[in-house]
Parts: sequence; structure tokens; C-alpha cells
Amino acid sequence: MKIGIIGAGQIGGTLTRRLRKLGHEVFVANSRGPETLADLGHETGATPVSAKEAAHRGEVVIVTIPEARVRDLPEDLFEGVGDNVAVVDTGNYYPRQRDGKIDEIEEGMPESRWVERQIGHPVVKAFNNIYARHLLERGKPAGAQGRIALPVAADDPAAKEVVMDLIDQLGFDPVDAGSLDESWRQQPGSPVYAEDFDKRGVVEGLAEATPERLPDFSATPDSPGSFEDPA
Repeated sequence: MKIGIIGAGQIGGTLTRRLRKLGHEVFVANSRGPETLADLGHETGATPVSAKEAAHRGEVVIVTIPEARVRDLPEDLFEGVGDNVAVVDTGNYYPRQRDGKIDEIEEGMPESRWVERQIGHPVVKAFNNIYARHLLERGKPAGAQGRIALPVAADDPAAKEVVMDLIDQLGFDPVDAGSLDESWRQQPGSPVYAEDFDKRGVVEGLAEATPERLPDFSATPDSPGSFEDPA
């Protein structure tokens, strides 16, 4: 499968490595240009490209950049990209640590619904609740005891199925987390966030989630600070 990855940070770099090892053709982009990804390309066999090329060459496109930086993506990035292309949002909103205040999210819009509106293409919420190192190292064969499960929220059943299959290939149990409007159940501060639950644990955690944002993940008048010193 051809997979575009926009963002080569911890999650983007990890997915580039893992998906290439599975034999997928990966086109990876960042904000600094393809030439800055030469080492990653040499290491993995992925093809460094521009963000627009990554968006247009993938059968699946993974957007994995800081939440606030989504607003900096080209307005026409996904223009002409078909609805049959599954676009994955892995992002999280960290207002006090990095992103500053985003009014719509503070007012209750699920983070990935906001991303969807910014990029103008339906998205699938996935890979946002697991540490990059765990994504790199803790995949297990199907049926293995203690296999970590990952929630997947989307409105398009076909796109959701494609992403859930990729998660299974990567060594994790995919869990259908409902529509994109329910993706707040896996946002920062929710019971499943940054927890390596198995399938039963994820199902229970999603059911126990509440939509209220915790103070640690809500903006203040001084936001943003840093991850070391949130504001």
C-alpha cells in the first residue's frame, strides 16, 4: 500500500519505520523540506517528498504534526484527493504545553473534528493515545496475551476499516471507537490516553470517558508554556 506521512517527529518517524518494515511504500514529508529527511529515507527506504506530494500519493495519508501547526498547512493540500483516501489524524491538543488556545476545541469541538475542518477532508482519529516508543517496540502477533489495543474513531466505515487493518498489521488490536464526534473519548485526559490497555480495557475506558476537558489540557490566559513548564 502507498502511504503518505506528513510529519516526521516521534510518531511520524516511528510509523515510517514500522510501515516500511511491513513492506508498504512510504512517502514522508515535514515542514523543512524533503532534503532534511535524507537520513530517514536512507535508513528506511521511505521516499522524502513535499507535504503536497505526500497528500496526493498515498492511499492512506497520516497527518502527524502539532495541533496548532495544522493551521499552517497549505489550504489546497488535500484539494483533489478523493474521499476514498483514508486521512489519519494522530494529533493531540496541548494548549498549556505547546499549542496555545484554539477556541473551537475549548468550546467542546472534538480535536479531530477541528483538524478535519482545517484540512477540508474527512479524517480518522488513531495513534494519538500511545507513546511513540511503545508503538515502535510493543506490537505483538494477533491473539498474543497482553496485546495492546488502539481506538479508532471515524465517520467513514471504509476508511476506518483500512486504518484498523493497518493497526492490526502493526501488532495492535484495533477497537472501533465510534464516530469522529465521539473521538473525545480518546483525547488527552481520557481513561485510554497514554495507557497500554488490551481490547477489553480500551472498550471499558472509552465507555467511562466524559467530555469535560481536564484543567491540564485546557488553555489559560498565559498559554502556551512548555512541556517542562505548562502555562
